[in-house]
Amino acid sequence: MLKKNLTALAASMLLLSSVSVLAANYKIDKQGQHAFVEFRIKHLGYSWVYGSFKDFDGSFSFDETDLTKNKVNVTINTASVDTNHTERDKHLRSSAFLNVDKHKQATFKSTEVKKAGDGYAIIGDLTLNGVTKPVTLDAKLIGQGNDPWGNYRAGFEAHGNITLKDFAIKTDLGPASQQVELIISVEGVREK
Repeated sequence: MLKKNLTALAASMLLLSSVSVLAANYKIDKQGQHAFVEFRIKHLGYSWVYGSFKDFDGSFSFDETDLTKNKVNVTINTASVDTNHTERDKHLRSSAFLNVDKHKQATFKSTEVKKAGDGYAIIGDLTLNGVTKPVTLDAKLIGQGNDPWGNYRAGFEAHGNITLKDFAIKTDLGPASQQVELIISVEGVREK
């Protein structure tokens, strides 16, 4: 009888420990330069202009077995926009685009995460230029596991599209440049 109880106790502890591994909170690793918030937009329909936001922070919760526990929160400092062209970056910071003097931050807060094919659909509210609109990001788990420094990490890549006019950006860049493609790659360190 004692052996049976010990076996049941050990099995319960194993089950509880595996559940705690599945449901976890992660801090985005921006210090190690393992996270990127990038975008691209067509230039006159002939090529792409790529850019990124250099200063952002955030966190996510990830549970493969219970998607209702998953969430994403990111804050971006809009003045950190960088397209590798000083004059264009000044123009993007102006009231014609991001209006960074008035709207210093953009935020994304998920409202739902659901399975989509071999990845996930992350639905959330994006606040940009003082306007909040729902956005869906198509995300994939790149990998997860222990790192050499005693931490546990999980990495994701996500893509989405936004329309400039939806966020009160009225500057007309031509018919081929109405949408911006978002390209996000993050690696998070599980909180202990």
